[in-house]
Amino acid sequence: MKTDLIEKAYAVAKERYAAIGVDTDEAIALLEKQQISLHCWQADDVVGFERNDALSGGIQTTGNYPGRARNIDEVRKDIEFVKTLIAGNHRLNLHEIYGDFGGKFVDRDQCGVEHFQSWIDWAKANNMKLDFNSTSFSHPKSGSLTLANPDKEIRDFWIEHTKRCRRIADAMGKFQNDPCIMNIWVHDGSKDLTVNKLRYREILKESLDEILAEDLPGMKSCLEAKLFGIGLEAYTVGSNYFYTGYCAKNNVMYTLDTGHYEPTENVSDAISALLLYVPELMLHVSRPMHWDSDHVTLFDDNTRNLFSEIVRANALNRAHIGLDYFDASINRIGAYIIGVRAAQKSLLSALLEPTATLRQYEDEGKLFQRLALLEEAKTLPFGAVYDYFNMKNSVPVGEEYFADVEKYENEVLAKRN
Repeated sequence: MKTDLIEKAYAVAKERYAAIGVDTDEAIALLEKQQISLHCWQADDVVGFERNDALSGGIQTTGNYPGRARNIDEVRKDIEFVKTLIAGNHRLNLHEIYGDFGGKFVDRDQCGVEHFQSWIDWAKANNMKLDFNSTSFSHPKSGSLTLANPDKEIRDFWIEHTKRCRRIADAMGKFQNDPCIMNIWVHDGSKDLTVNKLRYREILKESLDEILAEDLPGMKSCLEAKLFGIGLEAYTVGSNYFYTGYCAKNNVMYTLDTGHYEPTENVSDAISALLLYVPELMLHVSRPMHWDSDHVTLFDDNTRNLFSEIVRANALNRAHIGLDYFDASINRIGAYIIGVRAAQKSLLSALLEPTATLRQYEDEGKLFQRLALLEEAKTLPFGAVYDYFNMKNSVPVGEEYFADVEKYENEVLAKRN
């Protein structure tokens, strides 16, 4: 797309937004500062480097599009390429099963900082910071219960794993001089009816109390709830109710995954409620289709509403943004870029809202004007601002990146099968 056309369109958009009290330059500057944590598992369908086995433990990847990353070098190569097509400076989110194990089997209760030192070095070389996750799924001891397991031997195995993961995250955070956000999600639940709901939740609470007791200043822990997992449809120990109470009581960051709620629930409505009781939020932005299907994030109403509530609450400094989907049915590089750009568009849309004017209307009881301005804002030249943002940051504008993705597929991905 020609530079002069983008600049002319932006000049018109800037003037149009200024008429309703919105500074587009300021919105772009804020967007440029906002880091998104890219999920490494989109590159290889959440297989990792531990066992090279298919997913198990309540989650599943669908599709078999050619070009899946098969090792640590290919995952890194893919991430490095994705970075060239998205504006801004972003983070990388790792699961424990993506350690650099040197071709040796390292069980989950034996992982250490040494298995992630090469990731720390790689991140520094690529100007990225790291986030982290413990991994409770896809293991012979995963079963249906991990941290909530009444069997002490199995429970202690997963407690040790999670403690070690927090220490790894602490080392990452200290090295990068910025806290590593470490997410804890366990699939624990039951396929059919259980009469021991309280018992399992008591055990999970005790496990978390032990895990989180260690003070690690280089990292921040966050806890992720879920509605249900595959094969665990009847009951989830770590439900939204459980973790809302736990995080509020213990001053722990809450992970809000947009796919982990009832399909008809307005997930964005949780933002303003949670911010009153928890210190920070970790957002796992996904796109559920009827259930937690982890489709590629889009610039849709759910995603836009999520970021609108963050911006309206003036909480960008308390919200960490990460993507969490894994689509193996399309080009995985393309899936990355679609999702990142959708999140950026949603955030930019929120930053361009004439919130001050809307609130003034609401305070003055001018409800017609409030509703009308919300509607009129939808057709303002938002796309021209987003195009300018990408051009300003020297990445392809609009559909220009299609050719880059196709070239990478032909020259790199196609040779992996």
